[in-house]
Amino acid sequence: MGISFSIPCDPCVNKVFHWLDEKVACTHNLEKNLVALETTIEELKAKRDDFSRRVAREEDRGQQGLAEIKVWLSRVETIENKVSGLFADRDVELQRLCLCGFCSKSFLSSYRYGKTVFLTLREVEKLKSVVFPVIADQAQTPEVQERQLPQTIVGQDTMLDTAWKHLKENGVGLMGLYGMGGVGKTAILKQINNKFSEERCGFDFVIWVVASKELHIERIQDEVAEKIGLGGEEWKQKKESQKADAIYNFLRKKRFVLFLDDIWEKVDLTEIGVPFPTTKNGCKVAFTTRSQDVCAHMGVKDPMEVQCLGETEAFDLFQKKVGKTILGSDPEILDLARKVAKKCSGLPLALNVIGETMSCKRTVQEWRHAIDVLSSYAAQFSGMEDKILPLLTYSYDNLKEERYKSCLLYCALFPEDDRIPKEKLINYWICEGIIDGSGGIEKATNKGYEIIGSLVRASLLMNEGVDKWDKREIVCMHDVIREMALWIASDFIVHAGVGLDKMPKVKNLNVVRRMSLMMNNIPHLAGNPECLELTTLLLQHTNLANISSEFFKSMPKLVVLDLSENQELSILPAEISELVSLQYLNLSRTGIRHLPMKEMKKLKELIHLDLEYTTKLASIAGISSLHSLRVLKLFMSRRLDPDTMKELKTLEHLQVLTLEIDCPFVLEEYLSSQRLTSSTLSLRILDINMKSSGIVLPETMQKLSRFFIRYSSISEIKIVSPLHNLKNLSKVNIYNCTGPKELTFLMFAVNLKDLSVASANQLEDIIKKEKACESEESRIVPFQKLVKLELHHLPKLKSIYWSPLPLSCLNDVYVTKCPNLKKLPLDSQSCMHGENRLVIISTGKEWIEGVEWEDKATKTRFLSSCKQI
Repeated sequence: MGISFSIPCDPCVNKVFHWLDEKVACTHNLEKNLVALETTIEELKAKRDDFSRRVAREEDRGQQGLAEIKVWLSRVETIENKVSGLFADRDVELQRLCLCGFCSKSFLSSYRYGKTVFLTLREVEKLKSVVFPVIADQAQTPEVQERQLPQTIVGQDTMLDTAWKHLKENGVGLMGLYGMGGVGKTAILKQINNKFSEERCGFDFVIWVVASKELHIERIQDEVAEKIGLGGEEWKQKKESQKADAIYNFLRKKRFVLFLDDIWEKVDLTEIGVPFPTTKNGCKVAFTTRSQDVCAHMGVKDPMEVQCLGETEAFDLFQKKVGKTILGSDPEILDLARKVAKKCSGLPLALNVIGETMSCKRTVQEWRHAIDVLSSYAAQFSGMEDKILPLLTYSYDNLKEERYKSCLLYCALFPEDDRIPKEKLINYWICEGIIDGSGGIEKATNKGYEIIGSLVRASLLMNEGVDKWDKREIVCMHDVIREMALWIASDFIVHAGVGLDKMPKVKNLNVVRRMSLMMNNIPHLAGNPECLELTTLLLQHTNLANISSEFFKSMPKLVVLDLSENQELSILPAEISELVSLQYLNLSRTGIRHLPMKEMKKLKELIHLDLEYTTKLASIAGISSLHSLRVLKLFMSRRLDPDTMKELKTLEHLQVLTLEIDCPFVLEEYLSSQRLTSSTLSLRILDINMKSSGIVLPETMQKLSRFFIRYSSISEIKIVSPLHNLKNLSKVNIYNCTGPKELTFLMFAVNLKDLSVASANQLEDIIKKEKACESEESRIVPFQKLVKLELHHLPKLKSIYWSPLPLSCLNDVYVTKCPNLKKLPLDSQSCMHGENRLVIISTGKEWIEGVEWEDKATKTRFLSSCKQI
């Protein structure tokens, strides 16, 4: 018989055994689990670092990290901290274990620690096993931040449309808008910026930055970074070069538009970190500036000038600022408002400020007072000194040299809207010492043109091209810029073109440095004004007839005296000798009959004497006593006798000469003088009979610019050195000259712009083929800069040139009574200067109908240009 035992399988007992097994496992496997946890957490951290780098790289490329990755990274950080806490207690918990981990000195504590390690290990393994096929997607394009616009904008629609279309062109990466302060450049740029909120045109970022006068690269970088989302505490710790790298790496795979408002010097995009806009990357950079030079330095080949408003648009803006109530309150106010608006010369800044000021003026008297103030000293007008002039002075302050500032202020001596000859300005500046003339007049003159160019490009002067009558290059000063200059130049007295009939009364006259009374009606200058500091006195075109003997006695520092354009002035007081500092004296177009040369010889400093068009002047005998003369102008003046010509030859410092000659002996004497011929800018030959010998222009006449021959008998005109001695000749006028059959010498006048030939009854060719081909320089293409050609009463003229010429600058051709001139030197490729501006004018319809064109294409192109008068 055997004994058997029956062990009950009570579920409750099984649960107890399972619980004991779990507790023992948590302590028994603790050391093993800790080793596994250490390995797995390091692998998880490595995976986290890889993901972080990849996310950062994609975000630099403009992508946006997925939200689930950011959650995962956050959970990894949490579990990493938890693991660090467990490892901190590791040594203590392992020391509690005994019996190979089956037991513990504090079983419950060891169990809890072991279970936490086990569960944490599972969580780390789970995080480590996560896979992200994609870690980033396309970032959401940020909205364009619209810029607030001025309340009233008038007259910018055309400019805005042009600029917007230009900027969107595929080949345009850079666009520069330039113009004077207050003209509306920023308003146009803001409108373009706001257009991108409606039409994104595929751009990822539209960035607006105000550069301002003081250029701070790091501040621009910070503004760019803020717009593209790179800001923050980490950004602030970066150096300038690091910021540039960060911006570049972010933007290099983006399409962006960057607006830089109000830059005063070149902004180096590389220093900021902005990729240079190209056709390939499709990016755009547009900016505003007052300086055309800045546009060039930025690399803009075709900058866009923002100009002042036209008269109609200007008044429209002014009306809106004043308001209908005021303007409709009295019919006379509306008329006066037009005059006030005109004083603003189309400048939106002035129209806005002055319009606001006048918006509360309800009486005719107040409007009349406004015109009085704006016409006399506009700086006193409300708003000028605090809102208009200070803004414009930034351009003045930004001029690179003090002499540039002095030259600008000098322009304010001329009347409002005056067309100022560049040559006259430069002559003033040289004699005043603003430009150093010690290196020669030509060198100083070149510097003067450079200064004028700089002032034009800085939007402080306006280039007005060439005067219609005397062909001199001219500039103009905007009225508001002029007011700014007068506001700055406190030691100027300017009453130019204001209707004075006598010398004005001036307080503190003894501190005035420059005075301009030109273009008034002041027939008499009397008294003895004490002008101890006066250096410039401009009295041209004042109907001046008489100057008292006392007038010049207290002007010891006077350097520039201009008395020109006063036909009634016939006598110059002997007391002019008191002007011991005088360097510039202009008597052109006056009625002067004789010069007090005995007294004038005391003018030891006189270097510039202008006597052009002094047709009543009897003699300049004694001119040799003015030893310092460097400039002497006698064009259309008293004709020279042999003795006076000999005197001229003794002027050792002479560098510029204009003259008229009516005697063969004087002409021969002149042509034999290297000093005189090398100084000549203008030469007029009159009533000369040299039919036997002709005229040979020596190679020293390299400065000759104007050459006139009238009422003379000359067999021919020749030159000695074709390549050199006519390089500056720009105007030739030959009238009533018998003898020459050709004017072949003109083919070597490479800068000839204006040619007029009339009543030369023997002339057959302008340039004769046989004679031209004799020259070693026959390959020269003539008339490349010719703008105007006049041919009148030339009965034998057959040819201008034997084959078609480019004539790329030619605008006007006048032909009168030239019956044998059947062909013009034109073909279908002539006059290709952007648009066909050539006009051919003749008094006879039969001549136009008889022209023999080169071919049908030439006839089609130019026949419509022919006009009969």
